[in-house]
Amino acid sequence: MSMDTNIITYLACICFLFLFGRIFIIPLKKILKLVLNSILGGIVIYAINLIGATFQFHIGLNFFTSILIGLLGLPGAVCLIVVKLLIG
Repeated sequence: MSMDTNIITYLACICFLFLFGRIFIIPLKKILKLVLNSILGGIVIYAINLIGATFQFHIGLNFFTSILIGLLGLPGAVCLIVVKLLIG
């Protein structure tokens, strides 16, 4: 192979790696944000359970409730509280 072919091959590989990285970095950022928000949602549910313990109020801390609060934020926490109060 000549030097020109090697340079073109290296440039093509660099472009491919750049495009490949751009395709997969955006979903990875969204997944990491969802995981972080879900962890924070679990912390919020734990805090609600600590405060609600004096009133005999408890929300189950599981994957779905923490994802709900992770996706919706404070309105998700309020939604869980209202549903818990309506159900009993």
